[in-house]
Amino acid sequence: MNFEFLALVITSIARLFIYVVIASALLSFFLPPYHPVREALDRIVNPFLNPIRNLMPQMGAIDFSPLILILAVEFLSRILNSVLLSL
Repeated sequence: MNFEFLALVITSIARLFIYVVIASALLSFFLPPYHPVREALDRIVNPFLNPIRNLMPQMGAIDFSPLILILAVEFLSRILNSVLLSL
């Protein structure tokens, strides 16, 4: 199996997911909660954000869970790619 191709796929999926998290966070400022686009993005992102929100203390009106999720996805992507490329 071509591990470089698999590493590229992992990187692409991670980037796409990061873009979805960013879009969801930005659209939460502009769209109402029941807008179809926002609902679709929330269905994708919220299962990953809710455990982070449960672990983090409340910091007023600022939600840092998307930032934590982005950092975690980037970290996992780099770890998986380094393991695959070292094989």
